[in-house]
Amino acid sequence: MVDVPVAVSRLGEDDSREAQSARAVAWLLAQPGGPVIVVTPQRKFESASIQRLIARPQVRHHAWRGFSGGHLDGHRVLYAWPDRKHLNEVWNVEADAIAVIEWGTHETAEWIEDVNPVQLFPGEMIEPATDPEPELEPLPGGVDGILEYVAGMAAGYSTGLKWNEEDKLKADMMNRPDRWAPVTVEQVRAKCRVLGMRGDDVDTITDVLQRRKDGRRFNVGPTYRDFQFR
Repeated sequence: MVDVPVAVSRLGEDDSREAQSARAVAWLLAQPGGPVIVVTPQRKFESASIQRLIARPQVRHHAWRGFSGGHLDGHRVLYAWPDRKHLNEVWNVEADAIAVIEWGTHETAEWIEDVNPVQLFPGEMIEPATDPEPELEPLPGGVDGILEYVAGMAAGYSTGLKWNEEDKLKADMMNRPDRWAPVTVEQVRAKCRVLGMRGDDVDTITDVLQRRKDGRRFNVGPTYRDFQFR
């Protein structure tokens, strides 16, 4: 993820949704940067602190529908109650600061691990972990090189991973099961994170691998049906 100040406001003991939202608003307003954008699932919602923020001059409010993360560049962003898909939309934006209001831990657990944000709890602020990430063991069968190639190709497109690169991965997983059998989904996710891939692309690759390990076959077009990475 781009080096941006990021915080997630989490629900704690003896807490309330309103207090959780207020913590995110206070943290965001304390950050330097450009105008504020507020993103909520729908135009209508219940939160007095967020409503007060939206009422301020030059604060813009958007709902999920029809809005993309690219509009967040150069702004301070309050992102309320996102699911995993919408968390991925803020992965590589060049915002000045981002405050996320968590709805459920199942949506944010991997994102928090990947992004390492400030965590806001009642009366407590947990700073990002400073320990260096452990060095990854090389993946067997040339998988490291495959993921590096895919990451390089995805980085060349504004929308990330293209269908043809995804088809190449699917074909290789079916044509070379020996290559992928000893590799875990968690190892692939960790490698993709180190390579700086977008959240959507990491999820796509790991989902494809998990489905293959579950015995699923893929409908790959004739162009790449017999493809194998060297």
